[in-house]
Amino acid sequence: MPGSRTVYVTAERLAGWVERFGAAQGGIGLVPEHDGFSLQAASGARARLYAPWPADGRPGRGADDVERLVSLAAQARTVGLVLVRRGGYAVGVAREGRLTASKTGSPNARRANAAEALAGTAAEQAGLIFAGTQPEYVVTGGDRTLADLVARQRAFSRWAGLPRLRPLDVPDPKAAVLARAARDACSVLVRITLP
Repeated sequence: MPGSRTVYVTAERLAGWVERFGAAQGGIGLVPEHDGFSLQAASGARARLYAPWPADGRPGRGADDVERLVSLAAQARTVGLVLVRRGGYAVGVAREGRLTASKTGSPNARRANAAEALAGTAAEQAGLIFAGTQPEYVVTGGDRTLADLVARQRAFSRWAGLPRLRPLDVPDPKAAVLARAARDACSVLVRITLP
């Protein structure tokens, strides 16, 4: 039965990662796909690579798909992060994989409307953080139902229409989790399937 895993690779490490993957798997060929491309290895392993954001009229430049993906992923774009779980929230803004502003918190009380209260607080804090930086995209993480609830809050309405990038699977949002999410949101997603 094949195994699979997901890794995030920063733009500056991607060319080396592709080279090492090819060497470890006996050589590779590039297979274009609708929303990215795959590396098909002689061993039967496959790695699908996805840019952190769409080209949006700013495509990557280079002689081949890998160079173009490196160039696209290296573009400095501003991403708003909203991570939320029952245990708390973390919001921030990332550029080039680093947080430029952030806030974390946990619910003050356990009550019947705790989810609504948590979403309201997270939306308010995100609004304060986002206001000074104007993110181009929003990335959510954690509990998808709670993240959707945050997006429906009035305090978040100004950013609810921004394009959403792929959601992140994160544990309870703390400062270290948010810092990692900032890096992952600005990195190339690689899904590896081993034979």
